Amino acid sequence: MSVRRARLVVRGRVQGVGYRWFARDAATALGLQGWVRNRRDGSVELETAGTEATLSALCERLRQGPPAAQVTAVDVQWLPEAAGEADPSPGPGFEIRPSA
Repeated sequence: MSVRRARLVVRGRVQGVGYRWFARDAATALGLQGWVRNRRDGSVELETAGTEATLSALCERLRQGPPAAQVTAVDVQWLPEAAGEADPSPGPGFEIRPSA
């Protein structure tokens, strides 16, 4: 099983509805590490790494979102795995970062 890195951008009504906490809980339940943050354009951005199956499962959960959210898109950008590149998170777990 190869590990892939991905940046996910979730669009729709995803700010002010508990979406970052939902995303953190979904990623943690799948055993992923990484981070999530709000963006100035009203979207939510995540960066994480895992198997394609695990990342696909995360995308499905993100498309649902918490009850008050209205997700219109989950965009996936696969990131290159550079030699010696650090893990997408500074430590274990999945963190909520300040807005970008």
